[in-house]
Amino acid sequence: MLNRVVITSPAPMHAAEREQLILDMLRQRGFVRFQEIDRRIQGSQATLRRDLDRLEKDGKIARVRGGARLVGSEKNNKPYLAGVPFQENIGKNRKQKEAIGRAAAALCRKGESVIIDGGSTTLQMCHLLEPLALHVLTNSLHIVSALLPQSGTQVAVPAGTLFREQNIILSPFEDDGVERYHASKLFLGAAAIGPHGLMQTDVLLVQVERRLLARADKVICLVDSSKFEAPTGHAVCALDDIDILVTDSAIADKHIKMLEKAGVKVVVAED
Repeated sequence: MLNRVVITSPAPMHAAEREQLILDMLRQRGFVRFQEIDRRIQGSQATLRRDLDRLEKDGKIARVRGGARLVGSEKNNKPYLAGVPFQENIGKNRKQKEAIGRAAAALCRKGESVIIDGGSTTLQMCHLLEPLALHVLTNSLHIVSALLPQSGTQVAVPAGTLFREQNIILSPFEDDGVERYHASKLFLGAAAIGPHGLMQTDVLLVQVERRLLARADKVICLVDSSKFEAPTGHAVCALDDIDILVTDSAIADKHIKMLEKAGVKVVVAED
């Protein structure tokens, strides 16, 4: 008698199983593209979209262009970002941030186009830019205020939602105007720097900064030395995506070696 092997198709997933898998992916990543959900979870595209619709209706996720993100960026029904509010952060390591700002401003060349991402460290370079007649794209109202008195500096801002605690404009969508801007340099800060790269605490900020990375020829990270010992968060980019890192003289030798091994040029700003 011949032995027969019966091959059965996997049982279809129930909606609850698919939704749990989607939530698990989002808890790990914060933001997941629809293509990845389609690749990893059993079900037709129409079925998966209905799953996302139900999760959004239940208030568990937010649909954004190209995918979904976890709900958690709202506080008291107002736009809210995870992390330290700007007014609390501006006074921390102020002397070191001012030195970093001076060193960063010295990297700019007259008449070039740059992007200055919002942050308490990037703000410190702004008052030194007036002689350079730069074209600046920024998402920070603090930086806009610092640049407005400079008659020779042209300032542009993207479209989006204003997050008041940071005074920053962010949008998860790709039609915020950023794609029409190209810069020679992007200056940005970080919540932390480590072996896994440049980290931020909020997934929406990560999503926006990843788009900014694609709009600049050179990426320049401004962080004081305390950021190397900070808790990690969501990765914006790998270390080898950073061209120059400007920090203060308290940076440890092991951190300089880590950066140089990744091909990052380290500029140490003297107080």
